[in-house]
Amino acid sequence: MCVVVMEFMNVVSARRSVRGYAEVEEKKLVKILEAARLAPSWANRQYCRYVVVKDKSKKEELFGGVNPWLRQAPVVLAACADPADSGSRNGMIYYLVDAGISMQQLILAATDLGLGTCWIGAFDEGEVKNLLEVPENVKVVALTPVGYPAEKERLRSKLARKFVAADKRKPIEEVVHREKW
Repeated sequence: MCVVVMEFMNVVSARRSVRGYAEVEEKKLVKILEAARLAPSWANRQYCRYVVVKDKSKKEELFGGVNPWLRQAPVVLAACADPADSGSRNGMIYYLVDAGISMQQLILAATDLGLGTCWIGAFDEGEVKNLLEVPENVKVVALTPVGYPAEKERLRSKLARKFVAADKRKPIEEVVHREKW
């Protein structure tokens, strides 16, 4: 496949949630994981970890009933972090922020390489931790499938985007305040 390197804002604008996937090369998977690894973190502690899931039976166990389209993705990544390794300030524990930054870098790197992703926050953490043998003290923060977007967008993907109005973004005036709220 031919890959075109995008300008950053084009990458940000092109990112979307994909729900149909084709295989991805290991070389590209390593590149997006490298982007995640390079993400900033509290006091540079670099505690975000990823579990790479390619095994079909594991994906079936993880997503068979809840998100059946996920089990068809060639790769699913689980972003994990130990809250004890994280800093906190003013009641805010930073492991969620740091894992979010890491995942966002991974997702944007995937988009830049022509790959599709879909941030998954709705999952049974206990089941995921058990199946992937994640230590008890570590939290599974998010999941994402990774692969080339399928040739034709599936009906399920179209309906999901319409339902959550994923293509619509609020105007900048609604999300940015200057000097005061």
